[in-house]
Amino acid sequence: MILVSSCLCGEKCKYNGGDNKNEAVMTLCEREPHIKVCPEVLGGLSTPRVPAEIIGGSAQDVLQGNAKIYTKTGMDVTAAFLKGAEKVVSLLEHYPIEKAILKAKSPSCGKGKIYDGHFKGCLIEGNGVTAQALMNKGIKVITEEELI
Repeated sequence: MILVSSCLCGEKCKYNGGDNKNEAVMTLCEREPHIKVCPEVLGGLSTPRVPAEIIGGSAQDVLQGNAKIYTKTGMDVTAAFLKGAEKVVSLLEHYPIEKAILKAKSPSCGKGKIYDGHFKGCLIEGNGVTAQALMNKGIKVITEEELI
């Protein structure tokens, strides 16, 4: 079973109220059992919402309480991101999840590259909080960009 970012399946849960529908992901979901998740919505954030980025460290630092996630307007949304990650990770106790296909560059779901915390569109090496939490549990995480 796979976890999939809801926005990749066409659900309108993206920060701006849109989606990130991806045909390759949709095709895969037609063939494989899957669970759709949006960690930010699970954490209690609304759609639409102000964009957020990790500031002051990595996703692992956020998980350890040593970095924060702020919106572009300066609101601390760390607790919501952690709550969403916790809810996604809790699914591992109930479902035989082996892999996750998550949204690239997201502060929740990104793997390998995320935005740098300055809200200028610059990417740095790093992972989103939920992606990191899943990897910490041994789940293979890829992004839609790796489905070629």
